[in-house]
Amino acid sequence: MTQRLVSVWQPFFLGSESLEAAVAAATELEELGYARIWFSAGFDADVPQRYRELLDGTSRIGVASGIVSIWHSSPAAVAAYTQDAERAHPGRFLLGLGTSHAVIVEGDGTDYTKPYSKMVSYLDALDAAGLAPERRVLAALGPRMQTLSRDRSAGAHPYFVPVEHTAEVRAALGEGPLLAPEVAVVLEADPDAARATARQYTAGYLALPNYTNNLRRFGWTDDDLAGGGSDRLVDALIPWGTPEQVAAGINKHFQAGADEVAIQVLNGGDASAFPSEAFRALAAQLI
Repeated sequence: MTQRLVSVWQPFFLGSESLEAAVAAATELEELGYARIWFSAGFDADVPQRYRELLDGTSRIGVASGIVSIWHSSPAAVAAYTQDAERAHPGRFLLGLGTSHAVIVEGDGTDYTKPYSKMVSYLDALDAAGLAPERRVLAALGPRMQTLSRDRSAGAHPYFVPVEHTAEVRAALGEGPLLAPEVAVVLEADPDAARATARQYTAGYLALPNYTNNLRRFGWTDDDLAGGGSDRLVDALIPWGTPEQVAAGINKHFQAGADEVAIQVLNGGDASAFPSEAFRALAAQLI
């Protein structure tokens, strides 16, 4: 492991209607020393301009897609977007790609079949368009996608995973490739309140087979996955407590082999509000 980068994963950056507010939040994170800002590209055909707007409005901080769905955006459009961002801001935009989820893809009228093969052909098309593998990472959950992220990209950006998964991915990647898991956190010391906030987040993801199948590989049972997650599962996925306690949970991922942790602060599902106080408190502990 050659790096220890503390980053931010926050839906606010796509959800905020105010570009001024988004750039102000990004500027504050840059000043605090965060390495990169991650957020979803959503599920439209076009890659959101918000990534470029944040790059244009800041000077150092990286920006990454977590993730662009390979079922929604074409390789040609994605390659052109990434190459344009690289020309304007060398080394600062990282393309995160993922296979999304059957319920989302099929809800848009597309047959969700052979997602691994779809990713391979998508990467082939990016190669043909001249996009360097160093400018992309994959949302790798299972072993085959982990290997693909090692061989065909700069590394892996897993989402909604316990520390044991981080250790598994580091072993699969070996030394060198980037490992940047997303980790959601709750800055709340009361156990009942913290877990209640966490379950507003976990309940939706525990309805998606990609995530539940991955958790089952690590021994989590149907009882653990029900009702927004058992206390034990919630505690394993979502560090909560004081800033010091949350930082200790983040550090477990670094100890397991992460180069970068993308922290998502949960604030009761309000994507329109940026939790700046929480990120200031965590910066004091981690950066």
